Amino acid sequence: MAGLTTTHAPPYAGAMRWDALFNDMESQFAEGDRLFLEAEVTERARIETADIQLADRLRGSLGAVVAVHLVCGKVFQGALSHAGADALVVNEARHQVLIPYAAVSRYVGLGRLSLNEPSKVRRGIGLSNALRVLSRDRTELSVTLEDGSGRDSGLLGVIDRVGRDFFDFAAVGDGEVRRALQVKHVSTIPFGALCAIRSARAGEA
Repeated sequence: MAGLTTTHAPPYAGAMRWDALFNDMESQFAEGDRLFLEAEVTERARIETADIQLADRLRGSLGAVVAVHLVCGKVFQGALSHAGADALVVNEARHQVLIPYAAVSRYVGLGRLSLNEPSKVRRGIGLSNALRVLSRDRTELSVTLEDGSGRDSGLLGVIDRVGRDFFDFAAVGDGEVRRALQVKHVSTIPFGALCAIRSARAGEA
């Protein structure tokens, strides 16, 4: 009849069909539970992600090949071998590179896994600790500084000593050892100016 609106009755209208009624109610409750569960999972994921630290994310990608883009414009690519309190280590083909987190603008190649550091001792090992080891071993190094050039800053040499937020770097010629007569100059470098330190890998010249 014209002017009347037709509505679709539920399958259990008229002669009561209890099975259809219960099935309909079950599907409605199931849909509500599904939506509630999805919302809860999303909220939990958001909270868990908010607690993840960069070092945990890096530890989850140890062994993976990553590209580390620095604020100074340089890019290091290699296998991620260490993620400490405030610096990481990338293994290139012939060198290892120590990079402070503060010097990085972005990472490419990290996985989604995050791992907490279970060792309290390892959690306390920072950039200054690593630099003191390099100083003690008189390791020949190449230093990249935050000068906007993206180059290795022309600094080859060894670390003389390490303070709380700086280190003294004795520049020498390529392949020369650190002796008083061979030192070109000694630079005092704030940690904040350091982009990367490259050294030979263990067992390599």
